[in-house]
Amino acid sequence: MNRKVRLIKKGNEIIKFGEDVAGFNTPVLNEREIRATAGLLFLIMFISVLVAILKGDFLMIKYAVTIFLTDIVVRVFVNTKFSPSLIIGRLIVRNQAPEYVGAKQKRFAWLIGVVLATTMFTLMVVVNSYSPITGIICLVCLIFLFFETAFGICLGCIFYSIFYGEKTQYCPGEVCDSKSKHDIQKTSGAQMLIILGFIAYLILIMYFFNDNFSVGPFEMFGTESSTQAK
Repeated sequence: MNRKVRLIKKGNEIIKFGEDVAGFNTPVLNEREIRATAGLLFLIMFISVLVAILKGDFLMIKYAVTIFLTDIVVRVFVNTKFSPSLIIGRLIVRNQAPEYVGAKQKRFAWLIGVVLATTMFTLMVVVNSYSPITGIICLVCLIFLFFETAFGICLGCIFYSIFYGEKTQYCPGEVCDSKSKHDIQKTSGAQMLIILGFIAYLILIMYFFNDNFSVGPFEMFGTESSTQAK
């Protein structure tokens, strides 16, 4: 009987989403690992999309989609501890203090990723096709990954609150808590004017200097021209 209980417990430890950490009443994940992983996946997907657009070569993006789908399926349906990308992310940020995030909303966000990746895999790898549908899905995936790695904003987690109608727990940067902003987070009217002024400055730069900027640069030390002369 005890052996059976031990086997059940071991099975529950293998098939599990999130980790139990003292002081948290629900399973959590390390947001720093997730952001590092999102950055790596964004880089791979972005380069793959550029190669497909500029060269018409879809080999890299097919590999990228297959890797992305395999990894996210392991995360959601097996165990986050066994996700290759999250393991790499853990190694990268191993010297940083963990920032805990609730596993529930992350699971929902990654389920969205599973749906998108499965659709991409079916259309691009199995059917071997491309269309505006695959282009839109690629763009959505890149936006999700970019917001996660650049701003620490989980767009899928926002949809979790809307879908389930319940408040999320343990969000990065304590965005779940309705607290007043610290002084360092507040934006003054003068700062907003600076932003508007900077936009106007960019418009003027493009208007007056676009022709100059469009001229290709010359080789400064003349090595290219001297080589051609020989």
